[in-house]
Order: sequence, then structure tokens, then C-alpha cells
Amino acid sequence: MTRLPAPLIAALLLVACATPEVVDVRQTGDRDMSCEQIRAAYDDARDFERRARKERGATGTNVAAAIFFWPALLGTYKNTEDAIEAARDRQKHLERLADSKKCPPI
Repeated sequence: MTRLPAPLIAALLLVACATPEVVDVRQTGDRDMSCEQIRAAYDDARDFERRARKERGATGTNVAAAIFFWPALLGTYKNTEDAIEAARDRQKHLERLADSKKCPPI
């Protein structure tokens, strides 16, 4: 049985723990949503953005990554950027959708 080096195991664990979800900008069923559903989806996208921004901060995992294996921290930072951008794009998509359906401003 092959044993993995401890730094590699630590790096894998750090990367796995500190990765916010990247949402899909356009989702199946978006066009069928009511104004209330669009608003709820918009609020969800804002929550995804907030959580991604929080992951970028000085979490215990990020501090450990910086100390023990800084490339894991770079991976986390890149993932948070992707998550923030996707959440913003989702919000814009939902704003356009709400506008096209003549919903109240979000």
C-alpha cells in the first residue's frame, strides 16, 4: 500500500474545506419563475456572494493554508473569485429577467 506524504494530505484537506459553491448563472426553469420566485432566487445569489466573500477572509482553514501550504490558499482565493463573479452574474441575469416580466425592482 502506498502512503501519501503528510503535506499532500494536508493540502488536499485544506482545498476541500475552503471552497465556496459556484452557482450557475442561468438555471433550468428561470423563465418560468414568478416575480416572487425571482426575488427569492436573487436573495439566494446575494447569500452565495456573501458566503464566498467570507471564505476569502481570515478563516482558520485559510490561516492554516498560509502557514503550512500556501498554494492551497491561492486555490481557495481563485475559487472565491469565481464564486463571487458567478453570484454577481446570476443577480444581473435575475434583474434582467424581472425587468422583462415587469416585476417590481429588486
